[in-house]
Amino acid sequence: MAAPSVFLLAVSGEIESGEFPGFDDLYCKFSFVYGQDWVPTAGLEEGISQITSKSSVSPTTLVWNFPIDITFKSTNPFGWPQIVLSVYGPDFFGHDVVRGYGAVHVPFVPGRHKRTIAMFVPESTSRLQQLTSWFTGRRPEFTDPRVVAQGEGREVTRVRSQGFVTVSFNVMTKDLHKLGYDVPAAEGPGPQGFHGF
Repeated sequence: MAAPSVFLLAVSGEIESGEFPGFDDLYCKFSFVYGQDWVPTAGLEEGISQITSKSSVSPTTLVWNFPIDITFKSTNPFGWPQIVLSVYGPDFFGHDVVRGYGAVHVPFVPGRHKRTIAMFVPESTSRLQQLTSWFTGRRPEFTDPRVVAQGEGREVTRVRSQGFVTVSFNVMTKDLHKLGYDVPAAEGPGPQGFHGF
């Protein structure tokens, strides 16, 4: 049998919940950002959840339980995939405004993982801009949320922490070891030829 020329990364899981004190009726958008050697072979690269509200049972938590499922192939671990999250909700005037951006790498080790992502929002640089944006309903936001996963130009962006989102990942890899990459094996059995679960 010929040696493999690519390895596979299968990711499933869900955007479980968020905590955004003072905000309600929020929805979440996600997209995967990855390097040029990576190719999605199955699943969705981006999506948008339903609107969720806080409940009397859990008055601080917004539950989405929104599924994610994607498979990549690559020849190089450089540009390992990241998931970028953008959370939106209504402001005082009913306009949809960003309530938080955040990103995290898909875990490198196969298995089940849970990550809590600290979210942030861009801020205006002056009081006049803050007042103007409040009256017009046009708050600062990124034109492309995927910029959150990149480091270039971020050092000059003024942001404020705002909320958390919890994401669970089920990660499986195939042929990483055969291509010379040493990744610790996950605990528990997985499908034949796969590491994970």
